[in-house]
Amino acid sequence: MTGFAQASSAVPPAVFPPAGGGRRRSPFRRRVIPGFGLTMGLTLAYLTIIVLLPILALILKAAGLTLAEYWAIVASPRAVATYRLTLSSALYATAINAVIGLLLAWVLVNYDFPGRRLLDGFVDLPFALPTAVAGISLTALLAPNGWIGQLAAPFGIKIAYTQLGIVIAMIFTSIPFVVRTVQPVLEDMDPEAEEAAIMLGASDWQVFARVIFPTILPAFLAGSALSFARCLGEFGAIIFIAGNLPMQTEITALLAVIRVEEFEYEAAAALASVMLAAAFVMLFVSNGVQLWHLRYVRGSR
Repeated sequence: MTGFAQASSAVPPAVFPPAGGGRRRSPFRRRVIPGFGLTMGLTLAYLTIIVLLPILALILKAAGLTLAEYWAIVASPRAVATYRLTLSSALYATAINAVIGLLLAWVLVNYDFPGRRLLDGFVDLPFALPTAVAGISLTALLAPNGWIGQLAAPFGIKIAYTQLGIVIAMIFTSIPFVVRTVQPVLEDMDPEAEEAAIMLGASDWQVFARVIFPTILPAFLAGSALSFARCLGEFGAIIFIAGNLPMQTEITALLAVIRVEEFEYEAAAALASVMLAAAFVMLFVSNGVQLWHLRYVRGSR
């Protein structure tokens, strides 16, 4: 008994959890990379150079315009048409990715079948494949004389050079975000809650709706928000399949590039600022919903 007391007294008190039952971070993990000031300084410097400076340069460039000039650029009929096309296509693609990505993550986690590892590897293909290559490949497949396009042509369905082609390109480049955010949460779920619900008489749908989905909801929302943000900023995969017709199949990113090529840098910055604001709003809404869900779960315990 004396030896146990001596061994216990040798362990730093910080290792044990606090009396209130809260979570305390291990002090040993903090010592792996020593120096809070050094690590925090390097982190902030890196984020400043990579993220904050480009955003600041964009804002300052757009600030060179007067309010009337800024509004004339961002509210022009051509710009509004690109907003409408980009936002609607991104919403369609995100909605499809949310459903298909969740199903794909569910299949990869809960079923074992031949080729599962290969399918799991294909999910990351849009990350590794250059977007321009993806756009060229999709155009070759979906064009009226392509393998898939020529099958749809007799039914009067045109895929390439329409909004449908833009949505497909967005789906291809952004679906991994939903899968890779939901999949780890499904893998780490404790099956005891599902088993308890089944023993209490819950149906399969009730188990999913009341036990599984609330658990994966924050990750699901985060993946959907990332997918939407990626769709808003996608360029390479879209310009080849969109046709880039002004007022019809021209996205906002392409219009900003056109303004850069015309040496109208302030106009390009103004258009880019609208896209940046839309991405920030989407991320803010997603984080707000996740925070609400976290408080709801904690309050129900």
